[in-house]
Amino acid sequence: MEYFVFLVTMAVLVLVIFGAEAVRVRREEKKFIRILYEDYGKLVEKDYALERFARMDSFFNRHRQEGQLDDITWNDLNMDELFKRMNYTLSASGEEYLYYTLRTLRQSEAELEHLEEVIRFFGEHPDARVKVQLAANRLGYTGKYSLYDYLDNLNLLGERSSAKNLFLDFLFLVLIGLAWFNFSLGIMGIVILVICNIILYFREKGEIDPYITSFSYIMRLMQSCGELEKISVPVCREEWEEIRKARKQLQGMKRNSYWVMSPYRGNASGDILSVFLDYIRMVFHVDLIKFNSMLKVLRGHISEVDTLIQIFGYVETAIAIWEFRESLEYGWCLPVFDGSGRVEMEEGYHPLLEEPVKNGISAGRGVLLTGSNASGKSTFLKTMAVNAIMAQTIHTCTAYSYRTSFFRVYSSMALRDDLDSGESYYIVEIKALKRILDAAFTGEGKVLCFVDEVLRGTNTVERIAASTQILKSLCHPDVICFAATHDIELTELLQEDFDNYHFEEEIRDGDISFNYRLEKGKATTRNAIRLLELMGYDHNVKKPPHRQSILSQLAPGSKRGVR
Repeated sequence: MEYFVFLVTMAVLVLVIFGAEAVRVRREEKKFIRILYEDYGKLVEKDYALERFARMDSFFNRHRQEGQLDDITWNDLNMDELFKRMNYTLSASGEEYLYYTLRTLRQSEAELEHLEEVIRFFGEHPDARVKVQLAANRLGYTGKYSLYDYLDNLNLLGERSSAKNLFLDFLFLVLIGLAWFNFSLGIMGIVILVICNIILYFREKGEIDPYITSFSYIMRLMQSCGELEKISVPVCREEWEEIRKARKQLQGMKRNSYWVMSPYRGNASGDILSVFLDYIRMVFHVDLIKFNSMLKVLRGHISEVDTLIQIFGYVETAIAIWEFRESLEYGWCLPVFDGSGRVEMEEGYHPLLEEPVKNGISAGRGVLLTGSNASGKSTFLKTMAVNAIMAQTIHTCTAYSYRTSFFRVYSSMALRDDLDSGESYYIVEIKALKRILDAAFTGEGKVLCFVDEVLRGTNTVERIAASTQILKSLCHPDVICFAATHDIELTELLQEDFDNYHFEEEIRDGDISFNYRLEKGKATTRNAIRLLELMGYDHNVKKPPHRQSILSQLAPGSKRGVR
């Protein structure tokens, strides 16, 4: 009788826990759905933990291909911040695929047109969008590591047996049977076995715990992709079919195991049900047993997991792009790929600026930007570069209109000394420029490059001489180079090869102001010394002694002339 009362009490407790948790989850879901309908396009601040963000490129690294943005260009343009600005995704798969998308310059209109179809579908069908976002929210994240970190190291675990864990579970049945005849002795045995199992559990769990987390994520991924299949999205028929095939191959992982693999959230949420399930795992080793059987299935079907991640991430990225467009206060446009080899932008701006000044340009060959300090040269270069990248990645430009061709994009703008390798700024810079020159002459496609202050790491005379030669080398039918410089002498040395544009400032009543408007022609003023004075430097700060004109040193016959 005592044993029966004990079992009934435990059963009631379990039902109460599950019921309370179901009510809580449902209440939170309703609130979340309301937010998805009402607050789309409003970016929620995310906590980008350093360890997690350092692994944001895991999907990208796993899917490297020609034509993607290299690390120099990505860092020059501060693309991490652009990624954060448009990261409306709700799962690890979504944000890793979004990162991959921003670094993968598509070279096919067909790819971009299909992406546009998916973006527009979810923009025009809010119910379908919300269903996908709910599935993504349930999928969640993998913690501080990427799923690929675990998948890449599966072989380190070797073959695993569950015989010991099954034997310990069998002892519970024996002790429960003993309790029918001697309740006190049976309960005492169960308590001792529970303690032993918990101790053994933590010894083994430390080795495989990260993988259990990843397996839980894979199972949620299977369920979330299953939810996608139920949503009618005509433009994603092929993707849905790939999902069905992949899930079928992975069914062996799901069978009889999902409930112990954190079905509600990607990370421990601290709710009563999660705590209860943790104790179930510790006592009965259910997750350890299922881990071993799942490991065997997974090793033979890693490509199917990759397929699910890719498709789910693709759909979530399309929704993130739509929300990003909705959030752009100053407008956006679809790029037009006309194959002309030109770049034409009208009223373009940088998406990270709060109050941008819009500019436009039409360029069919190199562009040389001059202007005084802080006038807007670097910002304009970044505006052009970022829009070129967005055109071929997210099919969206922050401009009134944008016409272009398909390019490979490179930059050399925000370099610094490499302390790890002991390389000076100059060495780092000439290596960065060399990679652009190499790309320009591979014959693998048109190159669009952006260079800010060529060879700033060396003396003036040699800088102008070498810069002239390098920029002349980039005058190629398949290359458009945008270069900014303080060296006005370059405008004359390169006037046959580059179109000149400039930014200028206005000094009035002892103050300096910039309109940040792009103007044709070369700059005619400098303001470095004046800025020092305006910033409160000693009035004795003067212009350097008069020196011979740089152009005269570079004239024909000069030892330092351009050869």
